[in-house]
Amino acid sequence: MNSIKLDQVDIFPSKVICIGRNYVEHIEELGNEIPDEPVIFMKPNSAISQEIITHDIDLIHYESEITFSIKSGKLSGVGFGLDLTKRKIQAKLKAKGLPWERAKSFDNSAVFSDFITFDRNFNDLRMELYINNKLTQLANCELMINKPDAILRESSGFITLVDGDLIMTGTPKGVGILHIGDEFTGKIIEKENLIIEHSWTVK
Repeated sequence: MNSIKLDQVDIFPSKVICIGRNYVEHIEELGNEIPDEPVIFMKPNSAISQEIITHDIDLIHYESEITFSIKSGKLSGVGFGLDLTKRKIQAKLKAKGLPWERAKSFDNSAVFSDFITFDRNFNDLRMELYINNKLTQLANCELMINKPDAILRESSGFITLVDGDLIMTGTPKGVGILHIGDEFTGKIIEKENLIIEHSWTVK
């Protein structure tokens, strides 16, 4: 199984719970409707990666997200995540009213930094994504339509969450296309303190 690191220890998520359409400006960016309940989909363990891989085969978009790990049924750790999406395929599937797995759940479509234990106020967290040193995406928990605790309650209401599972909380405006050689840097900041930083080069 694929793994992530939480406090430098390998853990093996059985699944990744993903929240779509959780920031108003991103919903408007893609021309979607604001949902009246959380939009939930999943990625399997095989989607988890520590590398951004595109091979320039498909039109793949990045979507950066504040991500939480689960322990004992609670949000216990935080990290930076990238939900990679085959946008053209997703558009075709949506137009036909079909599931998104082919566009969202492919191998290496869930890219993560290391995680750290976090048991403080989620509203103090914000996320920043830099591409080639340019700030490209910025969000905090207060801007989410569905807040982290509400996402946890909604998800656990229909599926069992086990230790190590991950919750990706949605992406803000600013999504775009991956290009081979681009330098990505993701940051998680608590108030004004940088608590996570991770960089990747797109392959």
